[in-house]
Parts: sequence; structure tokens; C-alpha cells
Amino acid sequence: MTDNFRLTLAQLNPTLGDLAGNAAKAVIAFHAAKAADSDMLALPEMFISGYQAQDLVLKPAFTADVMAHVAKLARDCADGPTIGIGGPLAEGGKLYNAYFILKGGKIVATVKKHHLPNYNVFDEERLFASGEITGPYSVGPIRIGTPICEDAWHEDVCEALQESGADILLIPNGSPYFRDKFDRRISHMVARVVETGLPLVYLNMVGGQDDQVFDGGSFVLNPGGDLAVQMQIFDEEITHVDFERGENGWKAIKGERKTFPDVWEQDYRVMVLGLRDYMGKTGFKKVLLGLSGGIDSAIVAAIAVDALGANNVRCVMMPSEYTAQDSLDDAAEVAEVLGCRLDNVSIGAGRAAITETLAPLFEGHAPDVTEENIQSRLRGLLLMAMSNKFGEMLLTTGNKSEVAVGYATIYGDMAGGYNPIKDLYKMRVFETSRWRNEHHRDWMLGPKGEVIPNRIIDKPPTAELREGQKDSDSLPPYEVLDAILERLIDLDQSVAEVVAAGFDRAVVKRVEHLIYISEYKRFQSAPGPRTSGKAFWLDRRYPIVNRWRDEG
Repeated sequence: MTDNFRLTLAQLNPTLGDLAGNAAKAVIAFHAAKAADSDMLALPEMFISGYQAQDLVLKPAFTADVMAHVAKLARDCADGPTIGIGGPLAEGGKLYNAYFILKGGKIVATVKKHHLPNYNVFDEERLFASGEITGPYSVGPIRIGTPICEDAWHEDVCEALQESGADILLIPNGSPYFRDKFDRRISHMVARVVETGLPLVYLNMVGGQDDQVFDGGSFVLNPGGDLAVQMQIFDEEITHVDFERGENGWKAIKGERKTFPDVWEQDYRVMVLGLRDYMGKTGFKKVLLGLSGGIDSAIVAAIAVDALGANNVRCVMMPSEYTAQDSLDDAAEVAEVLGCRLDNVSIGAGRAAITETLAPLFEGHAPDVTEENIQSRLRGLLLMAMSNKFGEMLLTTGNKSEVAVGYATIYGDMAGGYNPIKDLYKMRVFETSRWRNEHHRDWMLGPKGEVIPNRIIDKPPTAELREGQKDSDSLPPYEVLDAILERLIDLDQSVAEVVAAGFDRAVVKRVEHLIYISEYKRFQSAPGPRTSGKAFWLDRRYPIVNRWRDEG
């Protein structure tokens, strides 16, 4: 009896809907596995279709096309190792999140996901039916149990597989990043290993899809929870893992165990990779953004250059009479250091024309925020015109603090196709800027060194829409605002809990009010990469019309 088994793990980056492209990636991995004399190649959850496909999986034509590509993949890879690959399955009038086992030109086994996540960014209960727990399948000398992603976060599926004769657990995943997610994954998987006494393979995909970034970090655990193999986060990798059978069953032979960067680097990598994949997968090559001389646009420019290269980034300074000289100088320095183009387009003439046009209607009304917003919306109009003319996608630059309380102008500075810092609170923008100035990695296409001048980081934030304006005129200090926002949004705390933590009730109530009345703006805002566990969009879905307030 053979006492050895080689498993090839393909931690790859699929593109949603690119069935032929994803299949081609699988074929390349298949040939790598075959060359390594592997017994099986494993690919992640929903790999053939891409993940998350959301309502696209409800189209019968789509699921039929998926199955045609799976069948072709089986035929194309008939001579070699077994393949495991995830995708949607339409069967018996129901739709399943499935994992297909291919061998000898055919689908020889199909596993259906049993536990369907219905929280945070997931709503699989809306899309899929729950499959019956499927027993293990045989590949050469070994019997493999495959809980699909969420199935491994519960005891029952893994225990049922162990009781029905599984020798190892292979868990394909489509698990997106949020801060400190890996620790939660490893904790749950160690629990499954301890409960079953079986080796466990956790295989995750990488890459960006809309607001989500899949971070990889695949790993192999031996009985007792001992880490045998650790793949890197965010990188595509193909790794061969050897298992051997001893007196106490199967175990993985120890291989390379990668170490992870700190959370600041992980967040920054997510923003760079999220933008890079959003651009590449939608077909855009170049971006532009308004560069104001402030920190938010400066860090977005840095992210854009790191993601796409300086030649693919256009910065535009759009001064008014309220724009300070140091803002002009700071914007120019950022563009020069990053090596990207900077255009200077004054909004003065356009603003005068709009003011003259509206003067008969506005006669007798004192100037107010309306005139401020006209400036912002004029900038948005000019940037969108450039985007149309040059085929460059417009990036918007509002941080999570501003997006949360509506301190942004809809159809103005909120205009754009993607927002790299949408899930980054203002205080994290400051710290992330400092981190980028002090660090450089080979996945960054921008220059080393200080790319965001320290004076930009240190100066008081301002929208410069009126004389002497500061953000602090309209909002609590950002260190206070962010602390309140994190409690109200990320932790879902009540007003009473936030006040009990030492914050002034009037300030908390005002922030709560601003959050609720700004929902309509967020409903129309650009997507951006998710770095927290409570990002705006799928993580947090609130009604636009809502009169309830927490009076506790």
C-alpha cells in the first residue's frame, strides 16, 4: 500500500466571469502539478467562476457556461493528477456552491456546501441551497473530506467526514481580508484539527473583486494543530505538499512557512492590490485624481502610483481664490516625487459663470454651503470631463471618517469610479502615510522614501471652500470623531455605551445624526477596498429613509 501522497495547492487570482481565463490558470497549475508528480491539484472555492458572483449565479446561462468549462477542463486535463475546483452547480432546480473532483476526463465526485454564510459581505442563503453533507472521496491511497469554506467554521461537517473515513481535510476557500482575519481563521481550523485528529489543508484564493480582496495565506495543519506549511498572503503561489502515512495515520511533511508583514503593510497592500485588480479586471489602464495638497489625495496618489506606475496616473490641481499657496506647492511636490503628471486647471472662470447663471434665482439669499458645494461639484465636473476625454478612471479620495458623516459633496468630490481609502478612518490615513514614507516593497511601483511630505501630514486638514476654513470648524477633532465612529459603526455600540466610555453625549448624538442622514450619499458612492470588518456597502446595509435614533 502506498504510504505517500502529494497535493499541489494553487493559491491563485481568478477574474469573476472570465471562465476561459480562470480555466487557463487551472491548466497551467495542472501542468505544474503533473511535472511535480502530484496526485492531486486543488484550486479554491468558486474558482472557475470567480467569487463573489452575487446574482450573476442566478442566470441559468451563466451556470450552464460554468459547467461547460468544467467539463472541458476535465477533458483537457484527463491525463494527470486529479483536480479539485470550485464553482456554482445548478441541479434539480436548485443552485449549489460546489466543489468538483475531476479525473480521467470526467467529474468523478461533487461536494456541495452545507453551511451557507449569511453575514458581513455574504448572503449565500439568498443564492444557494444547502447541500447534504458529502462523505470523503478517494484519490490514490487517501480519502479526502472537503468542507467548503464556511463548513469548516462549524463542528458537524468535519466530524461527519472524520467519522465516515476521511484521512485528511481539504478546505477550499474564498475568504476575503479584513484586519486580523488570519488569527480568526487559524483559531477555528486548529479547533477542527483537535476535534477530528486529522491533518487539515486550508486553501484560499488571492486578488481583488469589487470591494473585497482575497488575501490567500493558505496553510496546512497536522494533528495537534502543528503548522506544517504556510503560504504567503496576497501572492499567487503554487506549492506542493507531501503527506506520509505512519502508525497514527497521515501527516504533512513540514515545508516552507512564510511569515506575514504587520497590519499596516497588510492594509496598504490591500489598497494597492484592490485598485490594481479593479483596474485590470475592468479593463482600465490609467487613472486621474484631484490633487489638493491635502493628505487624503496625497495618499491616494501614492497608492495609485504603487498600483499602476507613475505613467498611468494623472493628478489635477484645481485652485480657487481660497486655495493657499502651500497647497499648490504641496501638490506639486507630491506629483514630482511620485513622478506623475500634474495639470493645473483653475475653477475661477467656471465658478464665475455658474454664479452669474444662478444669480437671478439666488437673489435675496445669503451665501452658504451651497456656494461651497458648487466649487466641489465644478471640480467633479471637470475631472469627469477629463476622465471621459482621456479614458482615465477617476479616483475619489474621501476617507472613511468623511464618508461616515457626509463631510463630502455628492456629485462633487465624491465623483469617481473607485476610492482606495474608503475604509480608512482619518487617523489611519495619517499613520498609513507615515508608514509608506518609511517603507518600500518590491510590489510597489512607486519610488522609495518620503512620497508624502511631512508638512502635509502635520498641517490642519481643510477643504479650502471658504476663507480660513478648517475641518475642525464642522467636525470634532479627528481623534475624537474616529473613536466615536469606530464604536458606533465597527462595534455597533449604543449611544449609552459610547457615552459610558467617556465621550460627551451631545457630540455622540450629533455624530450619530450625521451618520444616519448621510446614508443616501454612501448609497451612491464609489466602491473601495475593505480593510475593516465593517466597511460601507455589503458589511453595513442601512435604509436611506430612517427616522429612528438611539435615545438611550
